[in-house]
Amino acid sequence: MIGSLLRTRDGHHAHVGFVELFFDLVFVFAVTQVSHTLLHHLSWLGALQGALLLGALWWAWIDTSWITNWLDPDRPLVRVMLFGLMGAGLVMSTSLPEAFGEKGLVFAVAFVSLQVGRGLFTLWAVRSDAANFRNFQRIVCWALFSGVFWITGGLLEGQQRLIVWLIAVALEFSGPGLGFFVPGLGRSNTTEWTVEGGHLAERVGLFVIICLGETLLITGATFAEMDWNPPAIAAFVSAFLGTLAMWWLYFSRKHDAASEAISGSADPGALARRAYTYAPIILIAGIIVTAVGDELVLAHPLGHVAASTALVLIGGPLLFLIGTSVAEFCVWGRPSVARLVGAVGLAALWLALPMLTPLTLAAATTGMLLLVAAWETLRPQRA
Repeated sequence: MIGSLLRTRDGHHAHVGFVELFFDLVFVFAVTQVSHTLLHHLSWLGALQGALLLGALWWAWIDTSWITNWLDPDRPLVRVMLFGLMGAGLVMSTSLPEAFGEKGLVFAVAFVSLQVGRGLFTLWAVRSDAANFRNFQRIVCWALFSGVFWITGGLLEGQQRLIVWLIAVALEFSGPGLGFFVPGLGRSNTTEWTVEGGHLAERVGLFVIICLGETLLITGATFAEMDWNPPAIAAFVSAFLGTLAMWWLYFSRKHDAASEAISGSADPGALARRAYTYAPIILIAGIIVTAVGDELVLAHPLGHVAASTALVLIGGPLLFLIGTSVAEFCVWGRPSVARLVGAVGLAALWLALPMLTPLTLAAATTGMLLLVAAWETLRPQRA
């Protein structure tokens, strides 16, 4: 029966299944591709292209996480759908480094196939549920509309591709915020989005783990090929502690409290849309930029700090603190004072650049993250 593809809502926390974890493996590779692309194109244009590709990657992943919040991954047909998405995601990931080169059309076709295919399957799966069926009619329309821009951009070259793809990714991000409005079909109402808060929080947490794991992979692989002299060892320790601090900050008591807040909200769909669809992209960008900075420091720990290196070393942790503070604001309506103070402290490091080396700058940013984490852990928590 069609209804058998939907999750059973019995009030208990729906844990992430093994097939969802298997699906995430594709995105371990994809995140690595994004960070390597940024590392090899460390410029303002490279940063813009990397942000665009990360936006597409994130949207492919978070949309699937929302689908598995509705559909039961233990059902054979849902698993087949996820395996098909994995195939499209793998093609998208392998073509990512040349997305602005020879493989632009391949990247676009893979991404559009993933987005439209998933929407069509879910539309079929929920056809006995009038509210969800109308909702996914709108979602498929948006996927098809943005897909026109993705495919068109893949057929173009250079600056034209970049401009058209910026429009496409803007459409991806604006869809949920606009309720997937379609003339004749109206707008989706978030009160109709049945959300299991614990499951969605766990899914986003796993994506953060993917990004942190990618940081450790880069650190370990680069350090393994180096001469283990004191500067290299110090850079390795700083990178490891920085990753540990980001894990500490994200998976604090607030992580569990956020999923409980969503579950108890009068409009869980709207809260989950803000806190788990939009806010995480900022902190995830911070983790990826931090990974690039770790590799730069491991390669050249001493000497003058180039402007591009400083932007990466300060910008990565800065984005992470801002992103986690925005996520907290989305849930409770107030930002984290400790994280905002830490962000100001990181920005102030720019004034000390003439006195710093890449290694000491990395150590300072790591120290700032650890101080913020310790501050939040030791101070009394508000209800």
